[in-house]
Formats: sequence, structure tokens, C-alpha cells
Amino acid sequence: MLKALNFRSLHEKHNDKRAKQKVRSTEKLSPYLPNELVGGSVPFVAGTEEEAVWKAASQACATEKVHFVYSVEDKHCWYIACPSVVLASNPDSWCPLAAALPKNSEFWDKETVYLYEQDGMASALKWDVDAGRLQVSLGASRTLLPRMQSMDANFVTVNGQTAKPVPWMNLALMSEKISRDAAWLLVVSGLVTSALILTFLAFQLIKTADLDRDLMAAKIKADKAVQAVIIKAHETAHSEPIMHMVRVQEILDDLDVIGGTLQKYEVDGDKLVWEVLVPEKYKKGTKSIKGQLQTGDEREGFIRIKGVH
Repeated sequence: MLKALNFRSLHEKHNDKRAKQKVRSTEKLSPYLPNELVGGSVPFVAGTEEEAVWKAASQACATEKVHFVYSVEDKHCWYIACPSVVLASNPDSWCPLAAALPKNSEFWDKETVYLYEQDGMASALKWDVDAGRLQVSLGASRTLLPRMQSMDANFVTVNGQTAKPVPWMNLALMSEKISRDAAWLLVVSGLVTSALILTFLAFQLIKTADLDRDLMAAKIKADKAVQAVIIKAHETAHSEPIMHMVRVQEILDDLDVIGGTLQKYEVDGDKLVWEVLVPEKYKKGTKSIKGQLQTGDEREGFIRIKGVH
């Protein structure tokens, strides 16, 4: 049943909904310069832009939990990104340097150096034209700005108050919303099925009355049909896809609390296998994360736990 779901359609609907909300959400964002910021580019492949940028940003930031923004030009996705944790105290914010990416409000050309300063910190975005690479520099204003301004180049200082905000993107949050949409689709499908059965039942009752059938026989038939509807609705509500989605969400919630990541979740017939990476201090597991400790070459400070049900 999981394979039957049209997740691509759900993803497209989610993108349309996000586009409609984007204009409203940018009005509430405040400019903020993260103390960790990276930039770069990846080749443009239609339909895989967000995943490609997320992978590159995750490697650059050494964590899968990253916020990023990007724009597409010259068959490349140009992006800046930062670890999600540095935005913990500024959730409703945006980085004004993103406005200097191609096709955004402050972009002029790739020969220009774009500067932004806030609270004693400064950042610079520039292109290595010969190599075709994007470079982001970050440091104290008193050291970074003089060094940048000594270069033989044109400069544009980004104004965080007048530039058009470019909101951060987070792939994990988008995937979670798509999962919730899939679960909601299953529930709606069950309700629609039940409504169709009830409509058919009502038609049969009217037809039975018109044919002057025995009232007791009609009552018995109606009772059986109602029981079938209840059983169908119960089976729909407790279907295997919903139970697995609830299980995945439960594991993700517990991992988010302890700073772990889900590496594997497979269903093979009646067998469920999952693997997670958690900090070493949770080697005995916690809450829904209970399993066997695995050995292998893991990230420093993390261990792998495998669960089989």
C-alpha cells in the first residue's frame, strides 16, 4: 500500500502550498547573520535541486541538519547554508547575503563583491570567475571589511531592511510535512470509502422499501452492512501504512530530542528493521529506541543501534 501512494504528487502540492505561503512568511522575517555560513554550487539537474543542495550543504557543515537557500543560473545551483543549530535563537530570520545570489534582488553580476555587516560581524560573497566557484567569507568587521575593500573589484553593501527577504529552506521539515500529508490522504481515503458504502447502503434500503420486502429481513441486512462499514473503517484507520508512519514519526521525535539520526527503516513482509545513530551515552537506548548495539566505522561520538520487530 505504501508504494501505491503518489508521493510525487504530494511533493508538487506541497511546493504549490509553500509558494503561496512564501509571500506572507517573508513579511515576518528579520535580517540575521549566522556565525557559521558556507557557500558553493552544484550542477543543476531538474527535479533534484533541493536534494543536491542539501547534500552539498550537509557535507560542508558536517551535519545533516542544515538551513539553506539557493538560486539557479548557468546550469548551476548557487547556494549558501548554515547549521540549523545556529538559528536556534533566531528562528524567524533570513540572511541578507542570500539576496545577492543570482536572480535575487541585490544581485548585479559575478564580478561584484557583496558585503553585509551586523553587530560587529561582517560577511562577503564573491565569485572566483576563472574557476566558476562561489566563496563566502565571515569574520569581524574590523578585519574582514578592510581586507575585502583592498581588492580591485566593485562592491555592493546589502541593506537588510530594503532587500527582498529570501527565507531559509529545511529539507527535514519539508519531508515531515509531506509525510503528514500522506497520512492525511490515507485517512481521507478511508472516510470517502465509508461515505460511498453508506450511500450505497441508503440506496439499497430505499430500494428494499419500494419492493415491499420483509421489514425484519431489511433490518438484518442493514445491520450487516453497518457492521461491514465499521469493520472497513476500523481496518482503514489501523492499516499498515498508517502504523508505520506513526512508528517512524515516533522514532524521529525521540531522535530529535537526543540529537540522533535515522539511517534505515525497512519493512520486509512481517519483519521490521531499523537502524539509528545516537550519541554514545545512549548506548542502552531510550524511549522508543531500543535495540542491539552494532559495531562499525561510525562518526566520532556516535554509535549505531539496530532494532528488529
